[in-house]
This record gives sequence, C-alpha cells and structure tokens, in this order.
Amino acid sequence: MAEYLLPPAAPHWLIRQATPDDVHALVALDAYATEHASRRVFIYDAVVRQQCLVAADANVCAGYLVLTHDFFNHGFIALVVVSPLYQRQGVALRLLSAAEAACKTPKLFASTNASNGASHALLTKAGFIPSGQIENLDDNDPERVYVKFIR
Repeated sequence: MAEYLLPPAAPHWLIRQATPDDVHALVALDAYATEHASRRVFIYDAVVRQQCLVAADANVCAGYLVLTHDFFNHGFIALVVVSPLYQRQGVALRLLSAAEAACKTPKLFASTNASNGASHALLTKAGFIPSGQIENLDDNDPERVYVKFIR
C-alpha cells in the first residue's frame, strides 16, 4: 500500500479579544515591535484596554488589530499586523471584518501611508473607501485615510 503525504490542514483562525497572555506572541510576530519599545507598550496598553483583536489557531497567533473609538468619536483601526508567515492568507481581512463587527459607531476609519500599496489594496478589498489625506505626519509620505460605513 502506498503512503500519501497530505498537505497540512489550513488553520482555522479564531478572531478573539487579545489577553495579556498573548502580548509576548504579538510582539514576536511584529518586526517593528521587536525593535521599538514604544510599539511594545502600545500593544500591551491596547490589550489591557481590550482594544486588541488577535487571529489565533490553537497556540499560534498569526496577527492582530487595534481598534479604538477615539478618532473624532468614531471607530478607528489604529494598527493591523500579520506575521509574514501568514500574510496573503486572509488573516487581515478576517481581522478587519471582526473590527467592523466590534465597532460601536456607524463609521469605521483606518489610515495608512501613501507608500503602503499593500495596505491600500487590503482596505479597498475590505470595502473601505478613500476619505482624505493628512500631510506632515511622516516626511514626504502622507497618511491616506479610509472610511467604511457600517450602519
């Protein structure tokens, strides 16, 4: 009888509220956080404030998203990070969908640098539309703002 190697089963990402036990894994999957203490503090604070969603399967964290409600009293996706190991597998879209479901306002905003083509494509695919631009946050790289009307 021949043996056949089956490909590993695709992960079934559960999107859930991040817990303090997740912080180490979230920092580990975020290259910027491993190098910058301010990002580590940001992640920890978002988790403690229950503003952080995580995509997990078993004990593996694939990515996270920070959702606040302090952008002119609207929902705002402050950050989406997916481990390079799990990019282009729908993790970010699932996180954005969960943020939309968790948003407490009729408008959900997000932003990204003009130079970040992958984020522009992701936000467009998730149904966000351009809403404006903020100059002078980063030198020579304006921040593009997107909105999604959800209610």
